[in-house]
Formats: sequence, structure tokens, C-alpha cells
Amino acid sequence: MKRILLATAATALLLTPLACDFGTTGNQILAKKVMVGTLFSTPDVDVSASALAGFDGGTLPDGGIREGDRLTIPGQTAAFVFFGSRESEQGTPEPIGNATVRIEAVNSSQFNLEGSGVGTYSHTSDFGDDAGVKYKSGATYRFVAVHEGSSHVGTVEQAPSLERIETLHPAGGFVRHSANQSLTLQRPAVTGGAERTLGFVTVFPVGQNGEKGQPTYTNVPKEPLDFLQIVLSQGEWKAATMTIPATAFPQAKSNYLVVFQTVKTGGPESDNLFVGSALLVGTADVGMVRTQ
Repeated sequence: MKRILLATAATALLLTPLACDFGTTGNQILAKKVMVGTLFSTPDVDVSASALAGFDGGTLPDGGIREGDRLTIPGQTAAFVFFGSRESEQGTPEPIGNATVRIEAVNSSQFNLEGSGVGTYSHTSDFGDDAGVKYKSGATYRFVAVHEGSSHVGTVEQAPSLERIETLHPAGGFVRHSANQSLTLQRPAVTGGAERTLGFVTVFPVGQNGEKGQPTYTNVPKEPLDFLQIVLSQGEWKAATMTIPATAFPQAKSNYLVVFQTVKTGGPESDNLFVGSALLVGTADVGMVRTQ
């Protein structure tokens, strides 16, 4: 972690525009508090209950259509924050478990995150449960951790729009795919000189009633501090083509939900938050895969 933190500070100095506030940047490089925050959204997914049960196209064996065949897997917005203190350059940040943490959509709503006591704070909600948690493309989100009377603020501007992956939307409504075979996703072309956003992929097995199991694959960093590496190197997550390994689809005649998350990064706003803090906000395209 020492190497990551020092390199991040050096990179910030090299990339800082001449017109920026050098006083703020200098303070952020020396700041002791560090934050890793994510706000990820997935939409509702309508699938065929018959297809989940193994009947292609939502038809029954006699050719009839099952009444009420559409099954909705509810969308969610999940927020997570790690907040800690860099007591020295020799180790990982020490978690701060007694902060008050919230996420604000600028000029809109906000919601609080619940702490686990080890420096992590989270909140997950179905879209219909809490209007304050709804994801909005184009919004600016602020991650705020209040500790000992001081607010530590990070910001992600212009939350990205959903990035449609055509491979996940064949005419039949779901992808027919062989078990134990890799699947390649082609991202849409970037136009107008825009920078490609990060792309995260997660695969979940899905039961016949729409319940999601534990992921069989993800390229999302697994530990909070792993997100700090994204500040330095984003190539893996900005590739135009992404290949999901064969191990993500281990069982034949099974259903898998492929979630492609379009993600934008942000950084510290207040000068008391370390420059290497990693903040990410994004929304997802989702497709169903049925293995043969």
C-alpha cells in the first residue's frame, strides 16, 4: 500500500492542470484521511419465467404461452464507503468506525450509510423502497464522511448513462450459450473524442424463481483498498472488448445474469481528504444467458 499511496501522490502532481488550486492539491497530498466509495445501480430486469424453467421463448411444451410469464428481478442501488486514516506511509490506512457517512445527489436527495464498525459503511435498496437512493444519469454525487466535527468530501461529476451491450440483447430475449465457454462483450464505440468510462462485469447464477446466487465471476476489485489501484491504472477496465471466462458459466441448462456496469471515477473535493481517494459511480446494462 505504501507504493500505491506514494505513486498516487506523484501522479497527481504530474497530471494537475496549471490552472488548478495548488494549495488545495498540496493539502490533499498530505491529508491523512482516505476514502473509497462506490455507488452502483442496476435496473429492473424482466425475464421469461418459462425460459428460466428451461422452456425457450417462454412457450410451454404444448406450444402455449404461460400466463403471467414475465418475471421481474428488481433493480437495486448499492452504496459502499471505506473511510480510514493514513497514520504513516508504512502500511494500510487504519479504519475509522465512528464516522457519519452519507451520499448526496447535488441539488437533489441524500441518504445515510450504516456503519459496520470496521471503517466500512453501506446501504442497499430496491428502487421502490427509498426514493433517495435512485440513480440519476448526469447527476453529481458527493460522498461525505463527518468525523470529529470535520467533513471529508469527495465528488463524482456527471454520473454516466447506461451503456448498452448489444451481445446481451438478442432477438429471443436471452443469450443462448454453451456451458464452460467464454463470452465476449463488445462495448459501443466512443465518439466525439470522449474518454471511455470504466467497465465492470459480474455474472450471477439465477434460479427458476429469479433469485440470484453468489457471483461466478467479477472483475470488480474485491477489497476496498484494491480500488485505490484504479487511480493509477485503468486500462483493464477501459478495454473496448471484454471477455468473460468459461468458468463463469459452469453448469449446462442453467441461467446466468450478466451485469455490465458503466462507471465513472471522481476524487476528493475537500482539502482534508487524501488525493488518492477513489470514488466511483455507475449504472448497468443487464442480460440473461441460458446455457446449453
